Amino acid sequence: MSFYDATVPTFLQILGSLSGLLGKAEAHCKNKNINPEVLLGARLYPDMLPLTRQVQIACDFAAKSCARLAGSEVPSTPDTEKSFEELRQRLAKTIDYVKSFKPAQFDGADTREVTFPAGPNNMMTLKGRQFLSNFAFPNFYFHAAITHGILRHNGVEIGKRDFLGVN
Repeated sequence: MSFYDATVPTFLQILGSLSGLLGKAEAHCKNKNINPEVLLGARLYPDMLPLTRQVQIACDFAAKSCARLAGSEVPSTPDTEKSFEELRQRLAKTIDYVKSFKPAQFDGADTREVTFPAGPNNMMTLKGRQFLSNFAFPNFYFHAAITHGILRHNGVEIGKRDFLGVN
């Protein structure tokens, strides 16, 4: 399996599932007469980020990780989304961006040095394989799973198959 094949399809699968989760969340709000802002601002715990930020960060990890591994310019996306539709648009743009990468761009990425921010005032450098398996994927999956958890905790009827994007 190529490094591209281990990276891009993985991000695409979960980004697609997040879009589906948001569609179900929006329908849940309509069916239960819940103001969407309530669910978009929901958190699993007071010191955790709200649903909107979880989706934004998952998008950022997918896009920026691919860029770093491919040696491309790292995109910057402002966090301005305030609705389910805007979040789905961000997911769609991220999916399109991730799809734009070609396998050849990932040649040697597993051993390429990747420098990235690890906190507000700290930069780290890891080999591509370590960056992907020890930093990018864990963070991406964390924020995607928290998105699922927030929605499920708030009564949206979703399950593991929804998270995996196989429904």
